Amino acid sequence: MRLQAVTALGLWLCSSVVAFTPHRAFVAPSPTVVLNAGGFEWEDPVNAFDQGVDNPYKNTDLMTPTDGGMKIDPARLLSPRLNGANLYFIGMMGSGKTSVGEAVARRMGSYTFLDTDAIIEKATKMTIPEIFEAEGEEGFRQVEAQILDSVHPYVRCVISTGGGIVTRMENWSKLQTGLVVWLDVEPEVIIKRIQGTDRPLLQTEDPLKKLKALLNERKPKYMNADIRVKVTEEMDTAAVADQVIYDLHHFIDDNPPAWKLAKAKAQAEGLDWVQ
Repeated sequence: MRLQAVTALGLWLCSSVVAFTPHRAFVAPSPTVVLNAGGFEWEDPVNAFDQGVDNPYKNTDLMTPTDGGMKIDPARLLSPRLNGANLYFIGMMGSGKTSVGEAVARRMGSYTFLDTDAIIEKATKMTIPEIFEAEGEEGFRQVEAQILDSVHPYVRCVISTGGGIVTRMENWSKLQTGLVVWLDVEPEVIIKRIQGTDRPLLQTEDPLKKLKALLNERKPKYMNADIRVKVTEEMDTAAVADQVIYDLHHFIDDNPPAWKLAKAKAQAEGLDWVQ
């Protein structure tokens, strides 16, 4: 089945390129400005990557409704600030990764939504429970890793992942090419959402106990995420998406690119590093 999955995956991705129109490379706007720095020609990164979009939550004008009663959706301003970087949603089963990820992608407008579990089922023509039954968890994790390896080179994607994708260290090298968002939901809330589920790992006498054990095992890995969103029982999909978008904008503010930090430091010290 694993060999069939690899073959099917390649065919599925090829047939789906037109459907979800992924972008493999960020195309810098032109014209660029070439300056002299230290005797060398140097292309200022600000002209290639900084599209002049700031955090809308810090700009009251952007967040104030216009005469027509509309205001700018902060999600629309994420894309130019992310410069094509992917968003990866991680978290336990039932945490809302698919529904929230899809909502965020839809609001962003220019990003494509992908769900690794859905891709696995399309590529293998098997349901997740069927894969677990045929190959066990280890077999499923291998296929899951192959799927992630195939989709992560694309940019401008919001990707929801399986709850156990963090258990393999090699997956983190792919996840960390983008921004990772952890939807942190208490097991008691999750179990209410997925009661009567056919989730393979919860086919035990005490699903809640198993869920808590899985969370304890995975939590140290989830904590490597760039953003942690604490999801309460009262929050619906729209509320969680709002919080994700808010946190992403502030994360970008708090973690500017290294070149921007170096340039700001030089200018603050009065160094005319580019003439």
